[in-house]
Amino acid sequence: MTFDVAAESYERFMGAWSTGLAPQLIAYAGVRPGQTVLDVGCGPGILTRPLVDLLGADHVVAVDPSPSFVAATADRFPGVRVAEAGAESLPLDDGEVDHALAQLVVHFMTDPVAGLAEMARVTRPGGVVAASVWDHGGGRGPLSTFFDAVQSLDPDNPGERDYAGVNAGHLGELFRAAGLGNVEETRHDVERHYDDVDAWWAPYTLGVGPAGAYVAGLDDDGKQALLEACRARLPRGPFTATASAWVARGTVT
Repeated sequence: MTFDVAAESYERFMGAWSTGLAPQLIAYAGVRPGQTVLDVGCGPGILTRPLVDLLGADHVVAVDPSPSFVAATADRFPGVRVAEAGAESLPLDDGEVDHALAQLVVHFMTDPVAGLAEMARVTRPGGVVAASVWDHGGGRGPLSTFFDAVQSLDPDNPGERDYAGVNAGHLGELFRAAGLGNVEETRHDVERHYDDVDAWWAPYTLGVGPAGAYVAGLDDDGKQALLEACRARLPRGPFTATASAWVARGTVT
């Protein structure tokens, strides 16, 4: 899936969540100074930034299928090799990087097994492929409250609970199907503070991802009804929300 939105819109919608996940994924993959790492589905550079801070720009490669995200990442991180590409067809040589990471990307890949196999192809033998996806299946993702409200009004809407890797154990299954060895799985948590429900709702109106597209397709009455359904499920006043992501890593053999 390509996100045809401005980098700033994505950051308002998902950036604060994914910023908290990024250092956890980097540590879980065992990334160390001196290594070269590929950031697959880099978006506007949420994971790219801490990788550059740790490794230096010349040791980071980033790809994304969205032209606006590629432009934003290239502009923000001079020296990083950035390319417009999907996970299933990476513009890198075999074994070119030490690790390949994909944060919140696998569930949007056209063919997740092919995408993970491509990440393994471009990673050296003994290197690590690691990825995270939100726990949409278990109802602990950052969009779970939103889609619960959607389904109360639109029962036929499946939300994101059937996406690849979002249910317990499935991400590891995809890794094994892609030929990775020593596959391990865990869960990472992240928190985000909101001043009120209106602050929580505002990013959904920016047209980002399936949730934003759903809101954009509603008329004014539909948007108001959905907002009120969300409001009934959220605390009043300032609140802190917690979201969980499934995370897996595997070794290239």
